[in-house]
Amino acid sequence: MARFLFDVIMLGTGAACLGGCAGEGNSEAVHIEAELMPYESVPGDDALNPFFTLNVPTQITKVGDFYFIVDCYDNQVIYSRTLDVPLNEWFVMTADVDKGHTVASDGEIYLVDDTENHRVLSYVYDGNRFINVQTFENVGTRPHYIVYNEADSCFYAWSSMTGQMYVFDREEGSQAVYVSRIMTIDELDGVYVRSFTIEGDSVYLVSGNSQIMEARLSDFKIMHRYAVPDELAGMIQIMPVPGGYYLTISTDVHGNQDYATMIYAEDLSDLESGKYTDIYSCFVGGGTPYYMGEIEGRYYLTEHRVPGHSIWAFDVGDDHMPANVEAVY
Repeated sequence: MARFLFDVIMLGTGAACLGGCAGEGNSEAVHIEAELMPYESVPGDDALNPFFTLNVPTQITKVGDFYFIVDCYDNQVIYSRTLDVPLNEWFVMTADVDKGHTVASDGEIYLVDDTENHRVLSYVYDGNRFINVQTFENVGTRPHYIVYNEADSCFYAWSSMTGQMYVFDREEGSQAVYVSRIMTIDELDGVYVRSFTIEGDSVYLVSGNSQIMEARLSDFKIMHRYAVPDELAGMIQIMPVPGGYYLTISTDVHGNQDYATMIYAEDLSDLESGKYTDIYSCFVGGGTPYYMGEIEGRYYLTEHRVPGHSIWAFDVGDDHMPANVEAVY
């Protein structure tokens, strides 16, 4: 159904660049649209969640009145006005995804990564239900993480296996989004990168090759590299917190999940020398911590590979340790 302004092969897999890939990072201006599909508002909410538990949740976030959980292995995104209801009383935003990981919104448009189908889907809420209004095919390989950046009013969608960042923009008053830039870091082509963190004019990439890359957001030029020890190599996400950073770790450099943990560091440059604090013991049960986020002053953590709790809420204490930790689901 997607209608592109030029040959769709330009958005194919691999770290293909438009106009060449010279240098450590590059940003190519493009204008890629997908057809804005007409829809008619109809009475009635979305279907209720058919599941009583979560199957590898990757993200919890809130936009406006709704909380969202990306229930990755159940291939759905669910939403609710409150956290105080059982999971089977949440509604299904979409089940048209294969192992999706994140949802991001500017308050009107909602983008969802359809990871295993290499797509990004755009939704609007019509007052009764969520409607898929655009579908972008061939967004790199396994798009894995989407963020809306208020500073420039753009969505940033990361292709987890090709070193490419797709920047989605939209004209004021329109519900249609389009790809305005594709930014590339060549050396990350073929390296599994699970997320990125935008902080000011920088974007930090947990590169998966034993370093964190700090790039300039505007053009992806590499500004700094932070080495990490082998036991932290399989990083998932960086989250700025008061006084420093929290990082979630999936594996060591050899892919061993026994090294899954969560740490605090005052500065990213401290990681190479081992100057960090392991804080995962604050979340009783173990497993693999995944994405983190902040909702209305509290922090949230999803985790998988654990039979017990899979979403936690917590604060950051004066000693930089997680405090007031409670299981949400």
